[in-house]
Amino acid sequence: MDDTDVIVIGAGVVGLAVARALALAGREVLVLEEAEHFGTGASSRNSEVIHAGIYYARGSLKARLCVAGRELLYGFCAERGIEHRRCGKLLVATSEAQLAELAQLRAGALANGVTLESLSGAAARALEPQLACTAALHSPLTGIVDSHGLMLALLAEAHSAGAILACRCRVSGVALRQDGFEVAVNGEAASLHARALVNCAGLDAPGVARLMRGFPPRCIPTEHFAKGSYFTLMGPAPFARLVYPLPEPGGAGVHLTLDLAGRARFGPDVQWVERRELDVDPQRAAAFYGAVRRYWPALPEGALAPGYAGIRAKLSGPGEPAADFRIDGERQHGVPGCVQLFGIESPGLTASLAIASQVAAMLGGKPLRSRAAPVPPPPGSAASPAY
Repeated sequence: MDDTDVIVIGAGVVGLAVARALALAGREVLVLEEAEHFGTGASSRNSEVIHAGIYYARGSLKARLCVAGRELLYGFCAERGIEHRRCGKLLVATSEAQLAELAQLRAGALANGVTLESLSGAAARALEPQLACTAALHSPLTGIVDSHGLMLALLAEAHSAGAILACRCRVSGVALRQDGFEVAVNGEAASLHARALVNCAGLDAPGVARLMRGFPPRCIPTEHFAKGSYFTLMGPAPFARLVYPLPEPGGAGVHLTLDLAGRARFGPDVQWVERRELDVDPQRAAAFYGAVRRYWPALPEGALAPGYAGIRAKLSGPGEPAADFRIDGERQHGVPGCVQLFGIESPGLTASLAIASQVAAMLGGKPLRSRAAPVPPPPGSAASPAY
């Protein structure tokens, strides 16, 4: 059986950030990824927004890790030449009835250490002439990032520090032992042993936890899947900044985001689903037109084309209060050397470096064995790096 120090399950942006942080701390790291390539799940199907930290409850993991992660991420991208832009965002109220909620969002942001500028409708239109709103909050700290470029950089630095990424490796079983974890992949007998294990499997994180023989079932949450579709704008972007309506249950509302080429897209909406279907139903465009025209009345008919869809990993279902991130270690579940990451949805990309720092601190930085003979990737896997 091949022996390693830490196994990280999942090679999305958070898994890669965790692998990098642990490798830089001197740990021997093997990353197991089910797909053929890294970052093909939620990490490649989101808005690529660097969030300021507006929406989250004071003191929550989402609030603290978003604010800390935002600054780490801007610095990381600037130092490494990863394409990003601090474009700013307008959070808009489109009626008098929404002004109280807008004020509550501003107060919550201030409690999280995020300063927002209050704008009248006229002041907001001076910044964005095509915008229709009664009032707005301006967030200068919000930005956009090349998520694939970010993941490439995280993988490159993890690999340089000795980490190995093995793709096409579906974790099919984990047994808890006194000296760590025995891991089976692709339905074969257990072939890997690790002294520590980090579950960064995103949507599959609760399912991976259920595969762990000896892990307490009461510590595994029920997952809920919220599908979000995006529609792209056929034509030039009407705004230079991101534009968000007030949040809705399960999401931030159908908002306008920009990519780094200046193209505009709208979404995501919220559709609670049982299966992970990633098609975009063209008939959902009708609701998008209605939502967008509340803040951009000039949206032309026929200007929206189906884009892509993603699935959010949620710990709360329809009608329930939004759940916080869960980063569960021995203190929560009683299993030494194990960290479970549950419900890492938005702002997971923004918070990724801060999440990784917390996980590394929970496991400690001292290597548990010599790095002289790193573990090979499992047989039949595709050992990265493909970058």
